[in-house]
Amino acid sequence: MNVRYRVDLEEGEHAHLAALVAGGHRSVRRVKRAQILLAAADGQPEEAIARTVHVGTSTVYRTKRRFVEESLEAALSEDPRPGGTRKLTGSEE
Repeated sequence: MNVRYRVDLEEGEHAHLAALVAGGHRSVRRVKRAQILLAAADGQPEEAIARTVHVGTSTVYRTKRRFVEESLEAALSEDPRPGGTRKLTGSEE
């Protein structure tokens, strides 16, 4: 993890993330990613962010990388997880 990604939020992005963290019923992973981006924009080091948000440093690194290389929405969302196919359909459950 030698590459350092710098998170520079625009005013609208900062307001969106602050509103996401402030309230409502959201996915915990999405809120934690928003907290990571807000802390990174304030210039906190990755280790401090990881301790504050209770995630690993690799999560902080990946979230910052996705924000810089892709977009805000890509950094907040998650890719589909690999795994086995479903054994039962919704109606069978």
